[in-house]
Amino acid sequence: MRVRFAPSPTGYLHVGGARTALFNWLFARHYGGVFVLRIEDTDRLRSTEESTGGILSSMRWLGLDWDEGPEVGGEYEPYFQMQRLPFYRAAVEQILDQGKAYYCYCTQQELVARRKAALTEGRAPGYDRRCRYLSRREAAAFEAENRKAAVRFAMPLEGETIVDDLIRGRVRFANEQLDDLVIMKADGIPTYNFAVVVDDILMKISHVIRADEHLANTPRQIRIYEALGSPVPRFAHVSMILGEDRTKLSKRHGAASLSDYRDSGYLPEAMFNFLALLGWAYDDKTEIMTRNQIIERFILEKVSPAPAVFSKDKLDWMNGVYVRTLRPEELGTRLLPFLEKAGLRTDKETVLRLVPLIQERIKRLSDAVDLVDFFFQDEMSYDPRLLIGKNMEAADSLDALKRVHEVLDRVPTFDEETLERTLRDLAKQLELKAGQLFGIIRVAVTGKMVAPPLFGTLSILGKERALSRIWKAEKALADLVDPEKM
Repeated sequence: MRVRFAPSPTGYLHVGGARTALFNWLFARHYGGVFVLRIEDTDRLRSTEESTGGILSSMRWLGLDWDEGPEVGGEYEPYFQMQRLPFYRAAVEQILDQGKAYYCYCTQQELVARRKAALTEGRAPGYDRRCRYLSRREAAAFEAENRKAAVRFAMPLEGETIVDDLIRGRVRFANEQLDDLVIMKADGIPTYNFAVVVDDILMKISHVIRADEHLANTPRQIRIYEALGSPVPRFAHVSMILGEDRTKLSKRHGAASLSDYRDSGYLPEAMFNFLALLGWAYDDKTEIMTRNQIIERFILEKVSPAPAVFSKDKLDWMNGVYVRTLRPEELGTRLLPFLEKAGLRTDKETVLRLVPLIQERIKRLSDAVDLVDFFFQDEMSYDPRLLIGKNMEAADSLDALKRVHEVLDRVPTFDEETLERTLRDLAKQLELKAGQLFGIIRVAVTGKMVAPPLFGTLSILGKERALSRIWKAEKALADLVDPEKM
């Protein structure tokens, strides 16, 4: 079993491409086959080294290692199409010699004019095969005009081409509806439909697993395989991906590049699991699976021909599940780059102490920034009115906060158990609900209405920093009680 993923480096790796790469990778790993990565860079205007690097980086992040391809090499290198031009030219000559292809001298302007005329007259706008029947004299006349010729493949004019698709079953195409496609442009660069066939033949690809948007190309490609005297690989066209509103997936649905998801704090393990379920399922209830379980269970027979639905909410949920399964040390290590990127001066020891406070509360690694930034800031900015307890006046909140300052200053140890017992007892003495008092303290020491558990927060901050923040909060409340002192 030999499969390939062949992206064009004209942009970054997006959800659809990543899902296609993953299905190919899973198929190869399930059957002990070979996964080939090939870069189809014949679009010289849009292909960039930056995009190639981004694709390779995203695949590594997702854990999709390739057995042959860029930076790895292999028996059938090179794995960049622009480095393989001699192979395509040799294949073109072979087909021309057999009379199954011909030179086309039509200019772009002529093709556009004839296409417009066909549409106006209600005819199919495909190529009208004008150059297919040129005499030698007519061809020589065009060459005398210094017209540069493309090469077109001569499709059968009758009958049908059948695609036996492993996912969609038998699909029939009437040959008369398939025009003669260009296989080599006048500048000597092969077109996609030709280059992909030549590469798949030379790299001995046994199964072509790709998006269903390529299904319409398949009958032409089958005829090219036959013209080159090569066995036709098995095809499997996976369904398109839709947004939750059942329209084509776009950026508004979350169709960002894989690197965007990485930078937003999604785990590669969660993204791997999520992408595998976009069109494939082990059964009707199992959703969380390890990488090895998915490899073991993945077969094309369970890939659905129906469109897959991309749910950002489900991805967030699944990522949260994976976040909660990480060992605290591992989660702390993964959080550090996100905290540092936010400009926080962190230290690993403190971050590891914070992990138990936030692990159940975050879905993405980036969520941690807003939850813990106050630990790494000397000064906080917040609306002093947030210090006023629920159903309380500013003066009452100030009195309560002063008492908090007094009792915390006297506690012998600043551990969570001691802090919780002390502050719950104080709430009873003040005849306040625990939530009222704790809410005031939370804002005082974190500057937030929502923060990690209070007693763990206080313990990690330490007595000196906690009391300093409470003292500043007292001053802010005092200004609310008596504005004239401002």
